[in-house]
Amino acid sequence: MKRFYLVLILSLGCFGLPVLAERLKDITSVQGVRENQLIGYGLVVGLDGTGEKTRYTEQTFRTMLARFGINVPQGSQLKLKNTAAVAVHATLPAFAKAGQRIDITVSSLGEAKSLRGGTLLMTPLRGTDGKTYAIAQGNLIVGGFGALGADGSKISVNHQTVGRVPNGATVEQMVATNFLSHDYLVFNLNKPDFTTAVRVAKAINQLVGSQTAKPIDQTSIQVNAPRDAAQRIHYLSVLENIEVQPAESIGRIVVNSRTGTIVIGKHVNLKEAAVAHGNLIVKIKENIDVSQPGPLATQGQTVATPNSELEVSQDNNRMFHFKPGATLQQLVEAVNAVGAAPGDVMAILEALKQAGAISGELVVI
Repeated sequence: MKRFYLVLILSLGCFGLPVLAERLKDITSVQGVRENQLIGYGLVVGLDGTGEKTRYTEQTFRTMLARFGINVPQGSQLKLKNTAAVAVHATLPAFAKAGQRIDITVSSLGEAKSLRGGTLLMTPLRGTDGKTYAIAQGNLIVGGFGALGADGSKISVNHQTVGRVPNGATVEQMVATNFLSHDYLVFNLNKPDFTTAVRVAKAINQLVGSQTAKPIDQTSIQVNAPRDAAQRIHYLSVLENIEVQPAESIGRIVVNSRTGTIVIGKHVNLKEAAVAHGNLIVKIKENIDVSQPGPLATQGQTVATPNSELEVSQDNNRMFHFKPGATLQQLVEAVNAVGAAPGDVMAILEALKQAGAISGELVVI
């Protein structure tokens, strides 16, 4: 029988200890200051026979040679075992300037067996607007490896078709932002909460002055700010170090059906309810009977006939009654007592949630 274990999360405030405040830079982000995703298509060469031969790889290879003034006759067979078509992607940090370098990740698009030892040729990396923001090129570092035996047996560790190139792309241009286009800044909470938004605005007003900050919604706080770039940077440096006490999270129950773990938050409450659980067991047993002619029979043949036995049984149903104020530990003990499987536990908790007997959000992972 698989047991579920309870992890009860309690706020430090329950023990009379001070709740630690967090810096504004740890719980918010500044609107307009963001990373951008880049992607490109390229060729990896120099592989040790682990490449591929597909139509798009051959077409790309011919196009590359044509750019260098080399024309390959149509109909000629190209041997591309040392070449692979790849997708290249990278994350462009906010305010990255031309000439700076960023890391890239290279992934095989076709049937290449490994990218170990390969070199990525010059590949433009584009944003969602189609513009080129970086150029990638370099030798790949592949974390996985494999070995092949003479009898065809093989072993591999991690993926060999994905590699990285540290500092493998050079930024060509900066992404335009609206960081200096308004007379205000907007802080967005990483975890939206009305109470936290009000507390952030209050903390900023206490430090800078009344009416400086105001909450816009559950996520955003608008703060008046100077337009001058230097002054705005110093201003942000002060604001991001303001300490704010975030609001306590909502009551939440998290069930991990694979490990058998239940995590229940502090603000989850139980109301009066009854829980019944019963198991229906079906057993099917297959037997083979042999039928053969008598000792003196001149005709007939031995025949094997299947014989199935079907048995249905049901465990005794047991019901548990929870009175108002029942503890969460009592709930878990009752679930274990009826021998509930992971799927049954989720069903019981979901049923209690639907019946309004548990306050809080139920999350199954």
